[in-house]
Amino acid sequence: MGAPTPSGRSADEAPGCTLCELPTAGVDVTDGDGNRFCCTGCRDVYETLGDVDVDADAVRERRQDGDDDPDDAATVPAGHEATFLEVDGMHCATCEAFIETVATQTDGVSAASASYVTDTVRIDHDPETVSAADLSEAVSGLGYSAYDRADAFSRRQANNMATARLAVGVLVGMAIMLQYIVIIYPTYFAFPFYNERTLEYLNQAMASTSGTYFFIVIAVLTTIVLFVTGKPILRGAYVSAKTRSPNMDLLVALAALSAYAYSTLAVIFVESPSIYYDVTVAIIVIVTVGNHYEDSIKRRATELLSDLTAVQVDSARRLVSDGGDGETEEVPLDALEPGDRLLVRAGERVPVDGEAIAGDAAVDESVITGESMPVRKTPGDAVVGGSVVADGSITVAVGPDATSSLDRVAELVWDLQSGNHGVQKLADRLATVFVPVVLALAILAAGANLALGNGVTEAMLVGLTVLIVSCPCALGLATPLAVAAGIRDALERSIVIFDDTVFERLRGADTVVFDKTGTLTTGEMQLVAADVDDDLLRLAAAVEERSAHPVGQAIAAARADDGRLAGDPASDAEGASPAVADGGETAAAPANDGLAVTDFESHARGVSGVVDGVSVVVGHPDLFDERGWSVSDAIREEVAAAREVGRVPVAVGRDGAAEGVIVVGDELREGWDDTVTALGDSGVEVVVLTGDDARAATVFREHDAVSSVFAGVPPEGKAETVERLKTRGRTVMVGDGTNDAPALAAADLGVALGGGTAMAADAADVAIVDDNLDSVATVFDLSRAAGRRVKGNIGWAFCYNAVAIPLAVTGFLNPLFAAVAMGASSLLVVTNSSRPLLGEE
Repeated sequence: MGAPTPSGRSADEAPGCTLCELPTAGVDVTDGDGNRFCCTGCRDVYETLGDVDVDADAVRERRQDGDDDPDDAATVPAGHEATFLEVDGMHCATCEAFIETVATQTDGVSAASASYVTDTVRIDHDPETVSAADLSEAVSGLGYSAYDRADAFSRRQANNMATARLAVGVLVGMAIMLQYIVIIYPTYFAFPFYNERTLEYLNQAMASTSGTYFFIVIAVLTTIVLFVTGKPILRGAYVSAKTRSPNMDLLVALAALSAYAYSTLAVIFVESPSIYYDVTVAIIVIVTVGNHYEDSIKRRATELLSDLTAVQVDSARRLVSDGGDGETEEVPLDALEPGDRLLVRAGERVPVDGEAIAGDAAVDESVITGESMPVRKTPGDAVVGGSVVADGSITVAVGPDATSSLDRVAELVWDLQSGNHGVQKLADRLATVFVPVVLALAILAAGANLALGNGVTEAMLVGLTVLIVSCPCALGLATPLAVAAGIRDALERSIVIFDDTVFERLRGADTVVFDKTGTLTTGEMQLVAADVDDDLLRLAAAVEERSAHPVGQAIAAARADDGRLAGDPASDAEGASPAVADGGETAAAPANDGLAVTDFESHARGVSGVVDGVSVVVGHPDLFDERGWSVSDAIREEVAAAREVGRVPVAVGRDGAAEGVIVVGDELREGWDDTVTALGDSGVEVVVLTGDDARAATVFREHDAVSSVFAGVPPEGKAETVERLKTRGRTVMVGDGTNDAPALAAADLGVALGGGTAMAADAADVAIVDDNLDSVATVFDLSRAAGRRVKGNIGWAFCYNAVAIPLAVTGFLNPLFAAVAMGASSLLVVTNSSRPLLGEE
């Protein structure tokens, strides 16, 4: 057997859909070139974007190893499987490369792909040679911590360790700085508020044997701060040096270690040393506090998403005999075998893929396909795992793989996340040039002093001053504090930013892709038109109140909700006349007005019943034909017209004849037009991508700002569509449901509406908690503002360096004044970053 693919098929099976690789058995959808597709949506995407020579495996390999040649794409060896680990401590592109290198050097591992954006690494390995636990141990080390994605305990443990590390730095650092303030600084600077006698005493004390022990204690305490609190910084510097990719960690570590090494040597070899442990402590603690502040803002933001709906199930109700008693047992999904019969009742989720063998039910597949309307399932129809039975009940025979489409979507999301390499941050890009330049200047300055006949101590002080004055704190704080300000300002607007690369990745977006159902629309069925009289509307609502179908519930709810139709103004007078066309009002009343309903029946295409002695039918015209009721041509035309624009029309009749039409639809979300228009006006290409029928997307296809609409596309097809769009430029995906999760993960940046599912939020980089579509434009505004703030912070740091470094090179500054200047520049960066990003730029 070949390695499993995200779609759940073996690599050595026959190819499936040309776009998304899903099975095409029993589906006859082809194009003029003979390519086969799983649906018309994938065919339409391929015909529009298929001229780009992109194959799904090649895209994933290029994303994983940066290889532009599809012919060089590595394949997963037979018998290997993919393990996904969460890794704490990754915070730059260099970390990704290092983790991948460590993982691939482990016996039994064929490939690894890491993403610091999602803290995820995918490792393809032979389970007989190396287990998942062995992989966690191999990747962990040097400050990284790898564990299973579902291991909440390890995640809490990692967070607690980071907090403890910071606490050690702050508390021990305060003890060190107190000694500097009370004892060391007065002797170095001869403070005027210390009298001569006090200063003489302090100098004598520091020169004595007890003074030596004093310096040793300071050295020990500084060692704790440097190697405990500064461990992540030192690890990042080590990784940076090992991979020959200088970053900000290397610059910070150079300054901290240089001050520490000089001071330690001075304590050992100099009788009355000048020590600069305060520089080491200040650098490590300031940068760690800045990074911790950013992380804490992000953790606090994600707490807003705790009420998202998780959709996976872990058990099934299995029929235990072939008899008619319907006896069932609750079993875990792992215990299911192909052919097992599962009973799924109204309101329950189908555990795994299979085939309906008994029953008749409307099944909501929106979480998988994005289709807003439930689909009627009868014996012989395929049923997908993860879908929900809206009304009725069905018996499902477990499919040959005993797997769920929902689980395959989750695996695809993880696969895409682990391959979503993060961008190199601006500060790190600058550091690749700045670090070698500063290091060279420090060495040259020290060498020049030695050549001029100055002592070794003086030469080392000049070199140390250059490293310190290069302002590692200001540069180290420039990005995290500006990003934290952006996350903070976003949080105030109910926008959650999940990682610190969002603002850099969002700038310069070329294409924004919108999901339809639940994103551009509300995702809920609502009554939008009722071409019936008030009395018949009351009768229809009374019957539909007995139905569990979303269409029936929408009719009953609209009648109960002060008698209003969706989108209409509230009725301001009791007894207002009912709607007889689009946009009318109905009288305020309970859904059934106390009417007695008998002989209620739910049919495949509607419902019927007797209401206060009147026979009522609500449903498709075919239901009326089956019962021998008359339906006029005008009603049939009205039903067809509503269906053409993506609405769900039902005929309503009484006593043998259809008398009118009620239309239910998925309403457009408030502000969608302004959002799409604003993006289009800014030069961004707008694409609508949906699993719904093409007719439901007509309004978007006709919008001037929308360049393309792809309808009827499955989750895997959505992800591949985004991959193709990414070849044109930077692509942002906006969606809300589990079916959008693969596309959200595949995009350069994913934006999820917070009312969606947990899987969508996990796959996204941004979540809009209050479902306000206008916030999409706000995210773009925050991105641009954060970019200006980062550049402003870095610009100040470099301007300062342009003045301070020459002074340090020429010996006009000593390490103490350099440290003071460094602190002043850091304070300026902190003050600048504390300002709101929007409204005060």
